[in-house]
Amino acid sequence: MAVRKLKPTTPGQRHKIIGVFDDITKRTPEKSLTVGKRSTGGRNNEGHLTARYRGGGHRRKLRLIDFKRNKDGVPAVVKAIEYDPNRSARIALLYYADGYKAYIIAPNGLEVGATIESGENVAPEVGNALPLSKIPVGTLIHNIELRPGQGAAMARAAGTFAQLTSREGNYAIIKLPSGETRKVLAACKATVGVVGNSDHALEQSGKAGRSRWLGRRPHNRGVVMNPVDHPMGGGEGRQSGGHPRNRNGLYAKGLKTRAPKKQSSKYIIERRKK
Repeated sequence: MAVRKLKPTTPGQRHKIIGVFDDITKRTPEKSLTVGKRSTGGRNNEGHLTARYRGGGHRRKLRLIDFKRNKDGVPAVVKAIEYDPNRSARIALLYYADGYKAYIIAPNGLEVGATIESGENVAPEVGNALPLSKIPVGTLIHNIELRPGQGAAMARAAGTFAQLTSREGNYAIIKLPSGETRKVLAACKATVGVVGNSDHALEQSGKAGRSRWLGRRPHNRGVVMNPVDHPMGGGEGRQSGGHPRNRNGLYAKGLKTRAPKKQSSKYIIERRKK
């Protein structure tokens, strides 16, 4: 995987860095695994605007990703590596031995023609999904469940990974991409390896139009608004705006937003790095 830097022939190309598609082997998605995706434009079911600065953008189709990996004991062959407009990572099309087809998030190093499996008795190799109790300590993992059978919830973005650091009784201790260390039930599944397309972090948009293609409309700052619209607005001449805060007056930096008595706090050993 690599990126491509364009020559500065126009202002929009000057800082543009885009990913290449050398790893993509199939241009059109599997029809049986796609569904239509409606664009909300930030409106709720009554038509009222509830999320600002959204709208437009290219039409997309949702790929049905298998985050549960519950086809235990049935080997699958990787038929294609595909692009997914709904996520930063690439996806892999699997053909199972019993005829079942599924998409998974493609880990780094997974190639077309490779055989992968899921279950308790499979080897801890790249692409295989197995319980945390069966994965060797120190292994890099992704697509981690928070509850057994729930489906992968953590470490799913391009280039991310967690590390299984140790075990304590029924729990496995993992270090997450954010730097947080927490306990997860050892019965939860995870996939071995690092999520692919790690160079996604190096990409640069280059122009405002590419944000519009993604459905992101222009976002105006609070300090340029009037006091009636934002706590940081107003002032004769240009003002700093005071302490950074959101439209409702809550501090945007440093204020803890996690519920202090949240049940899952007891599983967090070390908070994420600032």
